[in-house]
Amino acid sequence: MISAFLFMPGIAFGEIDRVLVDKSQRKMFLYKENEIVRQYTIALGGIPKGHKQQEGDQRTPEGVYVLDYVNEKSTFHRSMHINYPNASDKQAAAKRGVDPGGMIMVHGQRNGAGMLSGLMQLFDWTDGCIAISNFEMDEFLSLVPVGTEIEIRW
Repeated sequence: MISAFLFMPGIAFGEIDRVLVDKSQRKMFLYKENEIVRQYTIALGGIPKGHKQQEGDQRTPEGVYVLDYVNEKSTFHRSMHINYPNASDKQAAAKRGVDPGGMIMVHGQRNGAGMLSGLMQLFDWTDGCIAISNFEMDEFLSLVPVGTEIEIRW
């Protein structure tokens, strides 16, 4: 059920306890106690379907990860790091003899291009990250604490 808070800015409801990314819908949902309290339209990597296999494949990982730190000196309007690759991702990449990649983030628009977010969010343009508008990124960081679980699925 979608909470009444979904489109009511300024309502205080505390910290988010789970983030769900549905790549097939191009949506990111923020949960508080099993209720959706925010929803964002997202842009993904250039090849969105399927789990990230290696550096440079333009895929967004799939699985359960943790949002483990905020980067305020990003080349994008703020960012929060996803702890990809995990041990399983590293092991799978090692078996294939490839670099699993890394630096997967939830971030805003490229610095200096925030005014284009309405256009940029219409297609998948990242190298595997999850992009939202700058306004949404500011809100995301105000609601989502470091250490929050993020599930990414098709």
